[in-house]
Amino acid sequence: MNIASLFQAVASFAWLVFIGLIAMLVVRTSRRQPTRGVTTGVIVVLVFAILATTLGAGLVFIEPYETGVVVSILSQGGMRAEPMQSGLHWIVPFVERVERYPTSIQTFTMARTEAEGETMGVLTVEARTSDGQRIWVDSSVIYQIEPSVVTTIHKEWQHRYQEDLILPQARGIIRDAVSQYRVDEVLSSKRFDMANQITQELEEVMLANGLTLVDFVLRDITFTEEYAQSIEQKQIAEQQALQAKFVVESKKQEAEQARQVAQGAADAVVIAAKGAAEARILQAQAEAKANDLIAASLAGKPELLTWLYINKLAPSIQVMLLPSDAPFLFPLPDVITQ
Repeated sequence: MNIASLFQAVASFAWLVFIGLIAMLVVRTSRRQPTRGVTTGVIVVLVFAILATTLGAGLVFIEPYETGVVVSILSQGGMRAEPMQSGLHWIVPFVERVERYPTSIQTFTMARTEAEGETMGVLTVEARTSDGQRIWVDSSVIYQIEPSVVTTIHKEWQHRYQEDLILPQARGIIRDAVSQYRVDEVLSSKRFDMANQITQELEEVMLANGLTLVDFVLRDITFTEEYAQSIEQKQIAEQQALQAKFVVESKKQEAEQARQVAQGAADAVVIAAKGAAEARILQAQAEAKANDLIAASLAGKPELLTWLYINKLAPSIQVMLLPSDAPFLFPLPDVITQ
């Protein structure tokens, strides 16, 4: 409790005591009892009550989160030019009064349900998009009163600045902004652009009337039931199309994988055949070269050829064949012995 409230409480108590003493004075007078002490008490309490009431009416304490406008019949224009800042102040009792305005951050919500807004009643903004779709926009205006121009606010709007300034201006600006976009843009790609446009225009209007816009929050956008169902059906169709596309891509990948495996096997067979052919060619070339060398070494040496032939015979052979022009057959052991 501040000192101004304390004086007001004391004054109220003093007036109660004064009324009690007056009642006692009447009773004593009707009974013809002495009233001198009571009369003195009545006078003292009356003076104290008037003094406390005067102090209580003249002292004003402004809280740190508010500012005050002094309404006075003594000032030109009906109020003091300078607002009261936080602290203890003095005004002329019974001639001046103080209208208090909060300087803390305030939030004015416009929503489809009463529980979400500060003001009772449905305050959501109904608007139409550029393609004729009807939508409802729930939003919050977060603002602050500029203390230096609070006298202008009191003169123009008093305490009706939310209902008479913020609400109609916000509704008009939101409707104008929504009308510039299609419903699909409001739903997705242009939502932030629309919110920024509303914020800039609302900030200019509020600043011209002594209010500072802290933030504009686009809370929710609601569509008609028919459009909501069409969006849901479209999303289901898109999901089904994506699923079908995924299946097709999966089959393509499986077919490509099988093709790659078959191609790899075929390439392996070709490489193996090519390697075998090259190896056979090399072997044939080697054999031909060896035969050439053997032929060259045997040229003009028939006895050597016969000797090699004999060495290749099996051990069980006991006779030897001679050329066709030789008329004799010799026992093989004798030939070997000779």
